[in-house]
Amino acid sequence: MDYRIETKCVQGGYHPGNGEPRQIPIVQSTTFKYESSAEMGKLFDLEAEGYFYSRLQNPTCDAVAAKICEMEGGTAAMLTSSGQAANFFAVFNIAGCGDHVVASSTIYGGTFNLFSVTMKKMGVEFTFVSPHCTDEELEAAFRPNTKAVFGETIANPALIVLDIERFAGAAHRHGVPLIIDNTFATPVNCRPFEWGADIVTHSTTKYMDGHGSAVGGCIVDSGKFDWTRQPEKFPGLCTPDESYHGITYTERFGLAGAYITKATAQLMRDFGCTQSPQSAYLLNLGLESLHVRMPRHCENAVKVADFLRKHEKIAWVSCASHPEDEQYALARKYMPNGTCGVVSFGVKGGRAAAETFMGRLKIAAIETHVADARTCCLHPASATHRQMNDAELVAAGVGPDLVRYSCGLESAEDLIADIAQALEF
Repeated sequence: MDYRIETKCVQGGYHPGNGEPRQIPIVQSTTFKYESSAEMGKLFDLEAEGYFYSRLQNPTCDAVAAKICEMEGGTAAMLTSSGQAANFFAVFNIAGCGDHVVASSTIYGGTFNLFSVTMKKMGVEFTFVSPHCTDEELEAAFRPNTKAVFGETIANPALIVLDIERFAGAAHRHGVPLIIDNTFATPVNCRPFEWGADIVTHSTTKYMDGHGSAVGGCIVDSGKFDWTRQPEKFPGLCTPDESYHGITYTERFGLAGAYITKATAQLMRDFGCTQSPQSAYLLNLGLESLHVRMPRHCENAVKVADFLRKHEKIAWVSCASHPEDEQYALARKYMPNGTCGVVSFGVKGGRAAAETFMGRLKIAAIETHVADARTCCLHPASATHRQMNDAELVAAGVGPDLVRYSCGLESAEDLIADIAQALEF
């Protein structure tokens, strides 16, 4: 039975048998015992299911990954040590030296740096396009060696909503998958697979955890993209992997399991970006209340945005859930129940005024964090995006006056009162 998202948040992924623990157990073990080398050998050959070393797989992590997979409507998923690791694995699993990827220019600053600097050193080139680009500009970004398109459901911190269907259509016309970072919306508010996306990533550190207790990431495969239509484009999935006993992932695991199995058996084996069982356990506690928390985050964001839009010291406000926001129609299409709890806005007076305002806040803490139960704020141009030059900041939608304000679960009235007093300078 396909349960609704609320039930999946609470009970997805783990189904205990008679006399087994009701809560997901923390299997805090690096390794697992077997009676014979032959039995373990089957695991190394991917011929049997089971566990032999927690760098690759762990029962606690797998149960939580299975829950997120159910929530997104995918066929396979894996946890990683962080959202950054998830985005790296998601792209590097199909794009290597000499390959090319098209990406939205408004993606999170850390991801932009990963793509434009670190992965560039690895020989992967990226072309960044505005999410508002014309169809002609989007088509022109593709090359014969393009392997994927990457974007965010809601850009961090510009809060630009991606037209998922349009970008998915362009990706598929060129025979490549669309990878979507769904961190801000979460599957409670948006399920990108339903709009044509093929791979979804998350920084589970944010709303999914919800309490700032554990860093983590997740990759979910829709199981719908046919890697075998152009096998020469995806040799890592469609030809034998000599580093893993000559397995051809699409032949052995089909479209439903090839992508995640390769990412686990190859990338997690070599890079070791493993989420700990303890972190996975804490993540699951957050997931159990995600469907209850997200509406409150969104409600608080709309109320705060409404106040800010009317304040004389505020230059502009971005909150796609607000009826007067220019992105409201697009947001309603993909996220009819709300977008996220983050509001971005500009304080008149630029960088200095923004920093003065934030220093006067009493409830919202200045943190390199977002999407928490507690309200927090950040000046991205001075923090998460400080590695970008002015032109890159403009392309990312991050001006020097931008304040990213993440509404927590406190009283909206108290948040507004705190903002009001902080603007009295």
